[in-house]
Formats: sequence, structure tokens, C-alpha cells
Amino acid sequence: MIYDNLKIFFQNVCKNTLIVNTILETHSHFNIIIIQEPPWSIVCSIPCSSSSEGEVLVGAPHHPNWLSFTRLPATQSDFLRVLVYINICLSSFLFSLHRDIINHRDILLISFFSNNVCFFIMNIYSDTSHSILKYLKNTEVNITNLLIMTGNFNIKDQL
Repeated sequence: MIYDNLKIFFQNVCKNTLIVNTILETHSHFNIIIIQEPPWSIVCSIPCSSSSEGEVLVGAPHHPNWLSFTRLPATQSDFLRVLVYINICLSSFLFSLHRDIINHRDILLISFFSNNVCFFIMNIYSDTSHSILKYLKNTEVNITNLLIMTGNFNIKDQL
């Protein structure tokens, strides 16, 4: 089974492009890279009929050996705080983003198939007010075969 041999790396990169690029370049022995607080920057300007300057395309770092999964921001200032990279060597497992099950800017739910069974991976970012933990508590979602739920929960021990 694939999940017996999955190598997963996760890191809060504090919006640092250099850290993400370094991870993508040097961590090819991992299958999945789970990122919290990814950097977002202008990728290019896209020609558009309504503006002579074009529309700005904002995105996270890309690498040819990695497939990236994230939601599209609702607005240009709606920077998402979760991102997942899948090593292209696993592309045959049909990874898919599931906004139909959970559609929140701070949660990524990704599925893949192994031996005709669907498995899930969840990346979560919870801010200091723990809004995503409250959201999960109040949301009734039954996800079977959840292999890993990880992220930055910002839960600090007072000691």
C-alpha cells in the first residue's frame, strides 16, 4: 500500500519564498510537502479586455517536480494559509482537491486512490483566535480514511 511508504514533510514557512523554493529543491525524497503560511506574490500580468495593464496573477512558488494544490483566493487580498505539494512521481494516484466537502480558506482536503480505496490528507492552519478549530467543531463532516490531519494549530502551552 502506498500509505505505508508515504514520506510527508510539513512546515510553516512564514510567507518566505526562499524557504519554499529551498524545500521544493532539496526535499525530493519526500512524497508530500504540506505548507502553512505560504508566500503569495505576483506571477505575471495577464492580458485582459477591460484593462490595458492587464490583470495581475498572484500565486505561490512552483517547481517542475511538484504538483501544487490550493484554493484560488476569493479576492486579491484573500491570501490562503495552506498549500500542499505532491511529488509528480505520485501523479498516477489521482490526487484531487475537495472543496465540495470542506470549503474554507484555511483547510485543504486532498484525496487520492490506492488499490481502489479513497484516502484523504488534510492541511489546516488555525490562527491565534483558533477560528478553524471552532469551524471544525461546528461542522459536521464525516471523512473516512483520513490518513493525516496536520498543520499549524497555534495552540500554545501557558507554561
